[in-house]
Amino acid sequence: MNPIRVQYSRMTKTCVALALVALFAASCSLQDPDQEHVEGHGRDRQSPNFGESVFGDGGLQLFGGGDEKQASRGGGIGVNSFLWRASLDTVSFMPLASADPFGGVIITDWFAPPDIASERFKMTVYILGRTLRADGLKVAVFKQARGTSGEWVDAAVDPATVTNLENRILERARQLRTASVDN
Repeated sequence: MNPIRVQYSRMTKTCVALALVALFAASCSLQDPDQEHVEGHGRDRQSPNFGESVFGDGGLQLFGGGDEKQASRGGGIGVNSFLWRASLDTVSFMPLASADPFGGVIITDWFAPPDIASERFKMTVYILGRTLRADGLKVAVFKQARGTSGEWVDAAVDPATVTNLENRILERARQLRTASVDN
């Protein structure tokens, strides 16, 4: 066997092993600064957070469920679950290109209304927080119209369209929240 190849192989294995040890050590050092640390045990068994899942009290609940406090915190996703579901409901008539519940971004694909084939629309919905508030939502609407030679050309969107979409999403989110409290 070639001694250079053997040395390279050992060096590679050593580097990989050291990288794994470093990653493990780094992950062990990640600790919530608000949480009390009991030496040798990580968390005190008497702590109210002992035995809790890494995803919180109720586990990973992507689309709601749980109590009102859990739902208002986002239900296990990175954004408010009511705004997330309301946004998906509101843009459901358009094909989805991408939906990221942890980042709070919904991107639709181009959609041409059946009655107006010379125009098409695309939307991006940004959910900016974990609370159900009007400033926790931003909608961007893009419009294109068919040009004289048949290509799609960017066109201006009426600002009232964006406002109306945001209001519909907020209204639907309030409905979902009310329905969850009643249950």
